[in-house]
Amino acid sequence: MQLADAVALITGASSGIGAATAAALAAAGARLVLTGRDPRKLAAVASRTGGTAIAADLTDPDAAAHVASEAISQAGRVDVLVSNAGTGWAGAIGELPAEKATELINLNLLAPIQLARLLAPGMTERGRGRLVFVSSIAGATGVRHEAVYAAAKAGLNCFAESLSYELAGRGVGVSIVLPGVVDTPFFSRRGRRYERRWPTPIPADRVATAIADAVSHDLGVVYVPGWMRFPAWLHGTSPWAFRRLAGRFG
Repeated sequence: MQLADAVALITGASSGIGAATAAALAAAGARLVLTGRDPRKLAAVASRTGGTAIAADLTDPDAAAHVASEAISQAGRVDVLVSNAGTGWAGAIGELPAEKATELINLNLLAPIQLARLLAPGMTERGRGRLVFVSSIAGATGVRHEAVYAAAKAGLNCFAESLSYELAGRGVGVSIVLPGVVDTPFFSRRGRRYERRWPTPIPADRVATAIADAVSHDLGVVYVPGWMRFPAWLHGTSPWAFRRLAGRFG
């Protein structure tokens, strides 16, 4: 679909991939509605991109309904939903606080489901729209010491695929974007810095470009960088080989 004059709602827009996506979609002519947890940073991104800011914490079960309602009230409709807001946590499963486990599921999985539930019907009525879910390679392969985060992203992948079948032929597309390691505040917020030598983190702008391309070119599944599709492919076609490699290299 064309991004020019499309109304795009971007979650997690106050920093990282969300802020970069706001810039990319604004440059393509989209009208933006932006939501995030940090009102000050969100207002700055909205100012730079000409977007409308709706401060909200999507870990709150009622926040998705508020955001969807406000977006439609202020922009009239939503043509593109970019469900990008997410959070991580790294450590042994026995060390994971119960409230953090709930936050991981609420933000990474339930909030995108709720927003899709609220906004997809309007898109199908108009016969035009795109739902973009920003996942992670962790959801395709699993990652040591990030079991709940990976499980939430795996659930998001399956939800997006199932939704694409449901909406096929109704003018509404579904995209799942699976980044690898991205240079954002994600790692400082999850409680453990990224310390591997490889793969090296990629800039958030690269993921934002992939999101814009997914909308413009009707792409169903996008890996960023592209070589990330190889570990996902190996995981699916030869699980035993993948597990041996993961056990050796982490």
